[in-house]
Amino acid sequence: MHLNEFAPTAEPLDMTATAEFESLCASAADLGIAHSADISYASRNIVVRHQRFHFLEWGSPDAPTVLLLHGGNQSAHSWDLVSLALADRYHVVALDQRGHGDSEWARDADYSSGAMAADAAAVCEALGAAEPIVMGHSMGGMNTMRLTLVHPDLAKAIVLVDIGPEISEAGTEVIRAFVTENREFKDLDDFVAAVQKYDPYRSREHIERTVKYNLLQRVDGTYISKVDHGPRLAPGAEHRRAGDLFTLADAERIAQSVLLVRGADSWVLTAEAAERFAAALPNGQLATVADCSHNVHGQNTPGFLAVVESFLASVSA
Repeated sequence: MHLNEFAPTAEPLDMTATAEFESLCASAADLGIAHSADISYASRNIVVRHQRFHFLEWGSPDAPTVLLLHGGNQSAHSWDLVSLALADRYHVVALDQRGHGDSEWARDADYSSGAMAADAAAVCEALGAAEPIVMGHSMGGMNTMRLTLVHPDLAKAIVLVDIGPEISEAGTEVIRAFVTENREFKDLDDFVAAVQKYDPYRSREHIERTVKYNLLQRVDGTYISKVDHGPRLAPGAEHRRAGDLFTLADAERIAQSVLLVRGADSWVLTAEAAERFAAALPNGQLATVADCSHNVHGQNTPGFLAVVESFLASVSA
């Protein structure tokens, strides 16, 4: 059983009329995030590459498009506060990537960055979103880099959130441990407590408002992670992960303007690795956001918006 609302058919679902939107606006008010009172926000489904994808569409399609790609074990809703703030000026498309959120799981169990980059390109083509600004966090950032290498003329500019060619093995192990240890819960309070321990930057109220986007409830009442974990152990998984590797030499091939955003307390992207990455990018700049770790846009959304909005304005002018 799903705990959140989303479009059940090919017809868009107006999310501004839901309790979920009211809850989101309450979180925005708590954090002092300004937004328009009159915006378009819909849940939609689309079929590309023989697979159904769910995405959240904000703002007018006539505005510059910003494509948002979430991190691993997350969903399009991880960008909700950012999307809410941007929707009055941009056409925001937050995609549930394959095997995540409310999108279909991949029949071939291929969750490589190559497959996910191809999905993103196909969604942009199907929506007629020309020259989008692509913003990716963690896994979504890896997919953004792959997308830019394979389709060098697709993105107008890119934003990479706490990811790069050189990432800390100790930091990624923290993520793997959390994911592995928190796949099933009998009680939602136990899950909220686990998230609080893992992510001390967000309030309990904020976590409680968003927990529905990360879990499903089985018929036996158990809450389970809303991610396809099976392929991690599937044959060929190591080979696919090897194909996801991205190097500083690859960074030199990205011609677009790039904003690299790092969380000041990040345990995934060190300050030194971020500086080397930014230096390797022909048109790169580095911004560090205080009071947050790896999930920059969720842990300090006002700080994230402060550095991102000026970049978006400069590249979309």
